[in-house]
Amino acid sequence: MRSFFVLLVSLCSSHFVQIHAERLCNGHPELCSRKYSNITFIGAHDSAFVGDSPADNQGISVTAQLDSGVRFLQSQAHVNSFKVLSLCHTSCFLNDAGPLTSFLSTVKTWLDKHPDEVLTLLLTNGDRSPVADFDTAFKSSGLEKYAYQPPSSPLPFDEWPTLGGLIDTKTRLIVFLDYGANPSSVPYILDQFAYYFETPFNTIDPNFPQCTIDRPPKAKPYGRMYVVNHYLDKKISANEVLDKDILDDVRIPKGLFGRGLLDDVLVPDREAAPKTNAVSGKGSIGAQADLCQGLYNRKPNVLLLDFVDTGEGVKAQTVLNGFL
Repeated sequence: MRSFFVLLVSLCSSHFVQIHAERLCNGHPELCSRKYSNITFIGAHDSAFVGDSPADNQGISVTAQLDSGVRFLQSQAHVNSFKVLSLCHTSCFLNDAGPLTSFLSTVKTWLDKHPDEVLTLLLTNGDRSPVADFDTAFKSSGLEKYAYQPPSSPLPFDEWPTLGGLIDTKTRLIVFLDYGANPSSVPYILDQFAYYFETPFNTIDPNFPQCTIDRPPKAKPYGRMYVVNHYLDKKISANEVLDKDILDDVRIPKGLFGRGLLDDVLVPDREAAPKTNAVSGKGSIGAQADLCQGLYNRKPNVLLLDFVDTGEGVKAQTVLNGFL
C-alpha cells in the first residue's frame, strides 16, 4: 500500500512538473522568466495603415499581424476634421484608418482571447493632443484594464517585470506615447523617450548602414531600451500617392508635401520587403541587429518593420531571442 502511495505521489508530481514546464509566455516557456527589457520584439510600423496603396505600410489587418506573432504595434494618432482622435498617416486628409478607440477595441478583443500574451503599443501624438484624450480612448475601449502601471516612473532598465509576472498580474499591455505623456495624471501611458532611444527613420538606403541615436536628441544609450527603425522607404511623386480624382477636385493645402504638390514624397518600399525583412543577408533584420549590438553591447529591444507578412520578421524575432 505504501509503495502504491509513493508511486501515486511520484506520478502526480511528475504531471505537475510537466504542466508547469509547458507554460508559454508569448509562445516560449523561456520568456516567462525573462525581463521585458531583455526581450527583442518585431514591431509593425504604422500597423493600422493596411492596404495596397503606395502610402500603406502593412498588407494584413492588425488582428492578422498579432496572429502571425507580432507583439509590438506602432501607429500614428492625429485629430481628424471631426475633432476625433484617429489613426491617420501624416495627415487625416491623406489616410484616416478610423478612430483610435476602434483600433484599441480590436487589440482588446485579441488580448481577451490570448491570456498568455504580452503586447506593446507605441502611439505617436502628431498633434500633441492632451494625454487625457488618449486615456479616454483606452477607457472607452476597455483596454485600460490590461495596461501595466510601473511602481515608479521612469522604471529603471533592470527593474522591469518578467513576461510571466506581467501575465500573472493581468497587466499584459505596455503603452508608450512619444509626446505628451504625463505619468502623474495617466500613469499607465508611458513616455517613450524616458524608456527608449531610437534610430533614424525614413531610411532609403537598403543596406541600413547605421544605428545611430536619432531621438531623443543627445540621448545616451545607457539605461534605455532601444527601437531600430528597420523599414525602407523610396521616393515617388506626390501624384502617385493621391487618387487622380482628389488631385482634380481638391486644392491641396500648401506645404502638405513640402515645397509644392509635385515634390517627391517618401513611401514604403513594398517591393524590397522580402530582402529588408529577411533574417540574414545584406540589409536584413539580422544584419542591422548585429550592427546595433556591436555598438551598444546588447540586442535591440524593438525592430519596426513595414509589411510584416512579407519576409521572415517573426522568424528573426525568434532568432534574436535565442530560440533558433
